[in-house]
Amino acid sequence: MDFGTKLKELRSQTGLTQKQLAEQIGITKSVISFYELRERTPSPEILVKLAAVFHVSTDYLLGIEKKLSLDMSGLEDDDIAVVKMMVDTLRKKNKSRIK
Repeated sequence: MDFGTKLKELRSQTGLTQKQLAEQIGITKSVISFYELRERTPSPEILVKLAAVFHVSTDYLLGIEKKLSLDMSGLEDDDIAVVKMMVDTLRKKNKSRIK
């Protein structure tokens, strides 16, 4: 998946409009549109800001890293344990559907 498609997908999943995302990182709505249409590529500075907004790595945004990583900073240990348990449960559920 290319950067523009991934950006649009992440933006949609989080319920942000192009304008809201642009305001969060200090650029214009039209620049977000250009990124999503693959007419421009972000500078390293903007790429880092986008990764922070979506709590993903810059490598994930660029398609280098295929696995989605979750930023769990700010969560307490017991909260992290709950998230891990939920992920394991969902993996088992999805694995049983594939069989």
